[in-house]
Amino acid sequence: MKNTSEIIIDLFKKGNLQQAEKKIKELAASNDYEEILLTAEEAMELGFFDHSIPLYEALLEGYPNEGELIITLAELYMEQDREEEALQLLSQVKQDDEMFASALLLEADLYQMQGLSEVAEQKLAKAKLTLPNEPIVDFALAELYYQEGRFGRAIDSYKKVRESHVELAGVNIDQRLAESYSNSGQFEEALPYYELAIADKTELNTLFEYGFTAYQAGYPTKAIQLLTELKNMDHEYHSLYVPLASAYEQLEELEQALETMEQGIKVDEFNKELFFKAGKLALKLQKTEKGIEFFRQAIALDPGYLEASLTLIKIFQHEERYDEVVETIESIRKYGEDDPQFDWMLASAYQHQEQYSLSLKHYEEAYNFFKTNPEFLEDFGYFLLEEGKFNEAEEIFNKLLELDPTNEEFIQVVERLGEN
Repeated sequence: MKNTSEIIIDLFKKGNLQQAEKKIKELAASNDYEEILLTAEEAMELGFFDHSIPLYEALLEGYPNEGELIITLAELYMEQDREEEALQLLSQVKQDDEMFASALLLEADLYQMQGLSEVAEQKLAKAKLTLPNEPIVDFALAELYYQEGRFGRAIDSYKKVRESHVELAGVNIDQRLAESYSNSGQFEEALPYYELAIADKTELNTLFEYGFTAYQAGYPTKAIQLLTELKNMDHEYHSLYVPLASAYEQLEELEQALETMEQGIKVDEFNKELFFKAGKLALKLQKTEKGIEFFRQAIALDPGYLEASLTLIKIFQHEERYDEVVETIESIRKYGEDDPQFDWMLASAYQHQEQYSLSLKHYEEAYNFFKTNPEFLEDFGYFLLEEGKFNEAEEIFNKLLELDPTNEEFIQVVERLGEN
């Protein structure tokens, strides 16, 4: 004849949950703690966590000071998003209980989930005092510091874990050390840990971080080797193309750098950063028209991409293609995007086109933003002189003298204007 536990488990397996719940209530109301525990454990193994809860609650009523039961029930509450009940339970674990440190670790997890990192850290510090040589406590502290961006402290804690574990809780400690060093700007120190992590397991993200860190540390050849290896493993890993091209650029291999960006664009044709980087490389290679096309494509993807817009307009200014300066700015503004520099650029473009009234209008609009910018004031001042607006010009050159009192050219202009 089947016992109660076997009957309940059979009901679970057959999907008869209503009958199983009825039997669980009957069992929880009994004092057969051995049968209750057996059923609770088997229900958990089958993944019926919510049905295990009343059984563990019944066990805890019979053994209210049993730390292991408290921990298990708290974990079940956490599975059901009942964090406050879990915290209330965990606070009941006594300091002399062998599960006290485990309770503190769980409390720390809960407080961290709630964004209360300081409280979480206090719980972990207490666990550290209870178990000073327990790697899992150091690991929990390291993970907290890592997630908080406190990489120096994370490194210290990960190093303690590394004395006894290469991996813990599914996390490669060498990888975490590498990332912590890299994120804190200590690129040289990160490299040997990336080497260890890759030797343990060649994982795409780790390989990318290793290559990117090698580039940041000033080892472009190493970066090219690693990122090329990654590209051969997965050419659609689109994040690799910018640092790979940058590494070639650092070695002055500009054609290879541009080719790399073009490969990246084929992989990720909607990534504006790839087009922008390709445009800058094309300019370095004096392929101006090709660069212009790349910048246009970047702006087409994101009309609000200010850096690309300004770069493109400055090319047109340098090339004295003032019609295209005006056309580009007007096109960008149609999308609702704007920047104070646009008025300054339009003022200059219209001035060169001899459309002086439009030029004055944009100089005046730009003045509100650039009234302390010497370069702008000089442009505006000489424009006003050419237009015969001497009073306004005198005011602008006086402002320039406030910024640069010893400038002989400005002094002479002001003196001449004062004679008029």
